[in-house]
Amino acid sequence: MEVRQLVEADRDAWADFVHRSNNGTVFHLPQFLDYHPPDRFDDHHLTVEDGGEMLAVVPGALSEVEGETWFSSYPGASYGGPVIPDRMGLRKVEKVMDAVVGYCRDRGWEGVRMTIPPQVYFRRPHNYIDFALSKQGLGYSKRELSAVIDLSRFGEEVDLAFRSSARRGVRKAIKNGIRVEENDDFGAFYPVLETNLKDRHGVRPTHTLEELFLLRKLLGGEKVRQFVAVDDRDRILAGMVMFHCNPRVTLAFYISHDEEFQKLRPVNLLYREVIDWARQMGYRYLDLGTFTLEMDVNYGLCRFKESFTARGRFRDTFSGRI
Repeated sequence: MEVRQLVEADRDAWADFVHRSNNGTVFHLPQFLDYHPPDRFDDHHLTVEDGGEMLAVVPGALSEVEGETWFSSYPGASYGGPVIPDRMGLRKVEKVMDAVVGYCRDRGWEGVRMTIPPQVYFRRPHNYIDFALSKQGLGYSKRELSAVIDLSRFGEEVDLAFRSSARRGVRKAIKNGIRVEENDDFGAFYPVLETNLKDRHGVRPTHTLEELFLLRKLLGGEKVRQFVAVDDRDRILAGMVMFHCNPRVTLAFYISHDEEFQKLRPVNLLYREVIDWARQMGYRYLDLGTFTLEMDVNYGLCRFKESFTARGRFRDTFSGRI
């Protein structure tokens, strides 16, 4: 097997490989990575080939860890790690990871870190990548829990699957005249998102407003969508920005609300309507994002997401010196 750095001429083959793969996501696509300014990360995207046939792609960058150079799955993406075909068995997965780690070692890099997608993102779920990384001496450096809704569990009456507290919140929102609609103007919701993250967590959104518009332009309008809860005065009380990750999973990358109107329960109705939309779109899973940070659980957020049938799935980061 040969490992080499991906170049501009590989872009179409790279994107096509991700689309046809077992576990590729929007975060593995060159179009997604394009939204980052060229000097933000030290890009070093890899492909593993056998006789010219692409066997895997591994988007990544070089990072400094305690004065050492490490190869990391892309720092500006939620998920990374090797993208592999559906047909690939354990032995070949092991050989792919042997080749990638060997490539890193040959260049004098001291370590590898990869955050791989949860199992629900796989066309055919398996733990071969985890196993191969473990055999290379990489261990779990972080195991976060992402709240995932299995949309196949719902019957015709979506609300019947929710806990009573979630249903009461939906009814209260409707009684208060709240409605949910799709809105393609990120600028209308962004102030709510920005204020909420600053007041509650002291942070800014991962993407600037301009980057959100750029992402939609790069990926296409159908892959980055926004839903908002509004009142009878058309004020935006809450919103969700959805990323089409792959044909199986849609991800609520941003969920936020205006604290002033929280008592009207706009988020409850927003969850309910987005769940129904995701079902109609044919997704198997809706990922509501993590309710842990550095393995510290936000139990209030956990309970709220669980009330809409979400359950935690591992989002694992492997790392180790090589």
